[in-house]
Amino acid sequence: METENLREWLTWFIHQQEENYGTITQQASTKGYKPQLIDSHNQHQPAAMAKLPVVSSALMMMKMKWVLVLFVLWFSSASALPPKVLPRRVRCREVGFPKCFKMWYFCPSACRSTCLMDCVSCKPVCSCDYPGAVCQDPRFVGGDGITFYFHGRKDQDFCLLSDADLHINAHFIGKRNPNLKRDFTWVQSIGVLFGIHNLLVAAKPTSTWDDAVDRLDISFDGAPIPLPAVDGAKWMTSPTAPIVSVTRTSDANRVTVEVAEVFRVNAQVVPITAEESRIHGYNITDEDCFAHLELAFKFYNLTDMVDGVMGQTYRRDYVSKVKVNSVMPVMGGAGKFSTSGIFAADCKAARFGQRVGGDLGSGRSASAYSTVVCKSGGEGNGVVCKR
Repeated sequence: METENLREWLTWFIHQQEENYGTITQQASTKGYKPQLIDSHNQHQPAAMAKLPVVSSALMMMKMKWVLVLFVLWFSSASALPPKVLPRRVRCREVGFPKCFKMWYFCPSACRSTCLMDCVSCKPVCSCDYPGAVCQDPRFVGGDGITFYFHGRKDQDFCLLSDADLHINAHFIGKRNPNLKRDFTWVQSIGVLFGIHNLLVAAKPTSTWDDAVDRLDISFDGAPIPLPAVDGAKWMTSPTAPIVSVTRTSDANRVTVEVAEVFRVNAQVVPITAEESRIHGYNITDEDCFAHLELAFKFYNLTDMVDGVMGQTYRRDYVSKVKVNSVMPVMGGAGKFSTSGIFAADCKAARFGQRVGGDLGSGRSASAYSTVVCKSGGEGNGVVCKR
């Protein structure tokens, strides 16, 4: 039965029950009976009230019918609504955590589709709120746990991190807002240099977004990486150093890329939605939904000479200059971090290939979200952490 027809039938049914209720009440009143409940334990009730169970039973049946009607009405209304979208499920994929390995969890309500699994605590966490995150209009969470924005410029490349043996650039895309002195920008791709190798992770341009269509473009040393569109599909280099692996964490648009003992990044391609465009005034059209990357980095063995937009925040002597209490804490220095290309290590902050005292400098393990205890600061606008 069509929903509209069902509702019309229910309206008629309810009307019939109201008429029946009126008829029963009127008949009882005509015979001098009051429609009230019978107390079976009362020995002093008038004999005339012995007939009242007939009326009372009718009223009870009426109640049951009304309950049934309300249930059918609720069910028909619920079935007419669009199905509720469940949060994304994530799981630990690291065999070193047997109690958590391959256990499924739903993303928290604060990040229903953009969380990752922390195998250490065995809990799903919002990937954009932990050290190493690069999300939105680029919003960073540094190695010191402080949140800041770096807008850069659209259609240009900037150095995110530069160390003796690791260099990461990002290509920014965006739109110019005539009411602002800056561009709206997002990270469209990252180019990674390590040793003599390079790695590209990019979001393909797209107009109409579909979660089921993969928009990732990944290549190693200039060759596209063949990766089946199946959750868990994995690609690896031959068993020689450095070992590079790319693993899908969903059928489309999500991967984990790792260079053993160097870094790991969880990357996800996301669009600018119509709602985001309306709220922030992005003025996104149907021609381009500005598909971009949301990233969650974890670094190993960075040195104390590391630099870059994000890299500098991992130095032990780094003191943040951003105003964490402001609505949008912004990091400047676009000129210092600007580079000539996605694989160019020529920004003023470049450290790639440099040596200190004949070695790679004072190596140390970089902080990561699983080894940092954080608390909110600046009325929720920044995140302040302690190691």
